[in-house]
Amino acid sequence: MIPNEILKKIVDKRLEWEENILSKFTERGEIKEKFETPSGIPLKHVYGPEDIENLDFVEDLGFPGTPPFTRGVYPNMYRGRIWTMRQYGGFADADKTNERFKYLISQGQKGLSIAFDLPTQMGYDSDNKICLGEVGRIGVTVNSLKDFEKVFEGIPLDKVSTSMTINAPTAILLAMYIAVGEKHGVESEKLMGTVQNDILKEFVARGAYIFPPKPSLRLVADIIEYCSNYLPLFNTISICGYHMRAAGGNAVQEIAFTLADGISYVEEVLKRGIDIDDFAPRLSFFFTTHNNFFEEIAKLRVARRLWATIMKNRFNAKNPNSLRLRFHTHTAGGTLTVQQPQVNIIRVAIQALAAILGGTQSLHTCGADEALAIPTEDSARLSLRTQQVLAYETGVADVADPLGGSYYIEYLTNKLEEKAIEYIEKIDKMGGMPIAIEKAYIQQEIINNAYREQIRIDEGVNKVIGVNIFCIDEECKIDTFKHDKDSEKRIKEALKNLKEHRNENLVREKLNQLKKVANSSENIMPIMIETVKTYATVQEICDVLRDVFGEYQSPQIF
Repeated sequence: MIPNEILKKIVDKRLEWEENILSKFTERGEIKEKFETPSGIPLKHVYGPEDIENLDFVEDLGFPGTPPFTRGVYPNMYRGRIWTMRQYGGFADADKTNERFKYLISQGQKGLSIAFDLPTQMGYDSDNKICLGEVGRIGVTVNSLKDFEKVFEGIPLDKVSTSMTINAPTAILLAMYIAVGEKHGVESEKLMGTVQNDILKEFVARGAYIFPPKPSLRLVADIIEYCSNYLPLFNTISICGYHMRAAGGNAVQEIAFTLADGISYVEEVLKRGIDIDDFAPRLSFFFTTHNNFFEEIAKLRVARRLWATIMKNRFNAKNPNSLRLRFHTHTAGGTLTVQQPQVNIIRVAIQALAAILGGTQSLHTCGADEALAIPTEDSARLSLRTQQVLAYETGVADVADPLGGSYYIEYLTNKLEEKAIEYIEKIDKMGGMPIAIEKAYIQQEIINNAYREQIRIDEGVNKVIGVNIFCIDEECKIDTFKHDKDSEKRIKEALKNLKEHRNENLVREKLNQLKKVANSSENIMPIMIETVKTYATVQEICDVLRDVFGEYQSPQIF
């Protein structure tokens, strides 16, 4: 806090500067009519202490590793350990994905991140006619435990953490991971990783849902409860703002809707009589970073501060670890362009730097070619090298929260927090995030913002290199990933062979037991683990759950 007499002097000096110096330049015109962040926060020419006069250093900032964690979740941040470089990967069959994972590990990657193909995400087997052409296309195909065994063959699961981008069938894939761990001789207590397990955002932004909201939330809570008891090193959920941002939301919406989802999950688990401090420390989050450098840094600081406040004041959490918002960051695939794809390297580097200055715990950097196809091996390596240069050659990891105290950063942090709180309060008045989703309020807000942004690009207000400014007529000169056309045939043959040689009676027995548990209030994870061990397939398991829970049909929004 600055004494009033000094603050008044600064304000007077600003007014004098604006009138006598700045005005002479603004009269000549400026390059834009209006300066504001993508979230609509108007921007001054310069910021000073008067713009953050109500900021309380101890309450609002403090020190890294202490509530409200604005300045970072650990006291020494990257001096103690560099963020986990976790490149997203997975394509074709399990063998190809295993090769890519081993290559990335050999190049210095410390954490795995699995992309699943669309049939796996939607709970279908590769031999289902609806999957034709999608098998192994955007991620690895996992039909059964046999595929997971191949994905992780030769990979030390007690030394590498694994993130799985899976939602509706999370319980199945987590059960498979636990089973693979057992086969490797790694007890579940030593398994490290994260499951996305964030079904609410699927109803809003991505569409990879299977079951209706109520049973979907039950499965989420089952996983959180089970992992809290048996997988102490596993992050039970990755509450995900990335996809809402990718669908067209802005930074404020990303903060507000993500934390509102988090509130809903916490409330769902608390209904079971579980103490907040028994599960909250293993909740994790997943954000993206876009091109507006300073707003993205401020956004990540806001998310930490606001979550700490919510956990303390709303849920009465006592353990400081329950207040600690840990998150993974993924650079923004939606900002990448087909035009002049090499420019994407620059975009990704800037977005990665924003994530690091914002205090991320792990990071994926997109490939320059991702607007065209999944990354080639060379592209994936360059993305990893981008992180490594930032970590080891720039000095950005030497100091915790190096931009803390910047008048501009602190002003943006405060403004973003104010706007996010307004959204959260509105969602609360509606009755919570599930009801807001049911009313299509969240979906409409994202659609409206996406429409406004596209209009601004079309009209040239928002500049995009290669799209509406500095365009060239040359054809794209970049090697892209070539999909293995024979992989779908191999995957289907392997699935057919599996079904012919497994113990069919045992499969049916466990599926029947799974159905009984699904119809009860019993935690589904123990029987799920037993079921996947019989090599029951993803679709066979999901069909049982479809029969019990039904399937969700999204409301139409115009």
